[in-house]
Amino acid sequence: MTLPLYVQGAWFGGALLFIVGLKGMSSPASARRGIVVAGYGMLLAIAATFLIPGLQNLALIALALAIGGGGAWLSAQKVKMTDMPQMVAIYNGMGGGAAAAIAAVEFAKGDTHGLVATTLATLGALIGAVSFTGSCVAWAKLQGVLKKAWRLPAQNAVNVLLALLSLGLGLAVIGLAPQQPELVIAFFVVALVLGLVVTLPIGGADMPVVISLFNAFTGLAVGFEGYVLGNPALIIAGIVVGAAGTLLTQLMAKAMNRPLSNILFTPMVASGPGEAISGTMKEVGAIDAAAMMRYAAKVIIVPGYGMAVAHAQHKVWEMTSILEEAGVEVKFAIHPVAGRMPGHMNVLLAEAGVPYDKIFDLEEINAEFGQADVALVIGANDVVNPSARTDKASPIYGMPILDADKAQNVIVIKRGKGTGYSGVENALFYTDNCRMLYGDAQPMAGEIIQHLKSMG
Repeated sequence: MTLPLYVQGAWFGGALLFIVGLKGMSSPASARRGIVVAGYGMLLAIAATFLIPGLQNLALIALALAIGGGGAWLSAQKVKMTDMPQMVAIYNGMGGGAAAAIAAVEFAKGDTHGLVATTLATLGALIGAVSFTGSCVAWAKLQGVLKKAWRLPAQNAVNVLLALLSLGLGLAVIGLAPQQPELVIAFFVVALVLGLVVTLPIGGADMPVVISLFNAFTGLAVGFEGYVLGNPALIIAGIVVGAAGTLLTQLMAKAMNRPLSNILFTPMVASGPGEAISGTMKEVGAIDAAAMMRYAAKVIIVPGYGMAVAHAQHKVWEMTSILEEAGVEVKFAIHPVAGRMPGHMNVLLAEAGVPYDKIFDLEEINAEFGQADVALVIGANDVVNPSARTDKASPIYGMPILDADKAQNVIVIKRGKGTGYSGVENALFYTDNCRMLYGDAQPMAGEIIQHLKSMG
């Protein structure tokens, strides 16, 4: 059916708004505006869909929109900023699941499509189903429902077997069109199981890469299904999101110095005992930590997942404001994989009111650590471990790190003496210029604030 020009034009306009919105999300300063613009694009595309002549099941469509939109509105009102990674993960999964459902409906209708459309529908179903169950696992891990990584015996062999089986069933679905119901069901079951099995062994430190990868999967699946439906808004938006997610995944993997295949199929474990670390951990009290920063000329703060867990971002910003009023230059250094999703630390700091011009990426800030009087590390571990430069037995060897150890003094706020996700000791904690302030980040920052205020 040839759609009216006004419907196609509205869909195309919505797709353009998606692109403009995505461009706005490239900068923290314009990200909020970009999200709003993209939201208007979605509203335009939905409104145009209702104008399709002969559209049926309007009541069911409206009900689905009310349920989905209402649920999203309520959850967005209640979710904490520290829980944003799992929300992003589950929304990725819902997008992939929706794309797979579109393909399932097309298969169930039994309509005859061309080879290209059938192939794209099958590809979209495969990667959408994998993204759905994989993202659900990622959500469960981030939410704490799954407490540990689950690894099957011969995990990689199982992954390969399931991947080959899903591809074989997909080829059968394409070649035997119109599809047999039993074959389609088997195809979806295997694809869904593949997403589960691949994601279950992946640990928390690799979650930023996994989330961005599934984001790319969801975008591509939506774009493929948009072609099947003849919807330019879905095609353009899906391919743009898929391309952006793919680039982000590559950047995140590069930031960890680990190939994507290593992240998906090889657990992060040390390959040997590692280099011996000399020295001892030296504790410091909150009052001494406050004095070191109060009388410093320059302080660089390195936030990590521990800050997010402690909900300490507001206290950290309050502490920063007091230091700046005393004439101390304060900057924030963000590692690309700090936290549990891309940009996690940036989101938390922005939510606390930290100006964007005080937040710097690894490449921008690393050269300044040598001129800093104090590097304050809050709940970060592997991203400041100098063993990544020297210890070839370390699973993080070669990973670019923040050069916090090069500051004149280092203060580490940490709940205990445990290792990071990589399972290796952090050599930074044993250096002569490092002091450990043990405790939860929020109360420790509160104590520092009280001592700073008493110093005037």
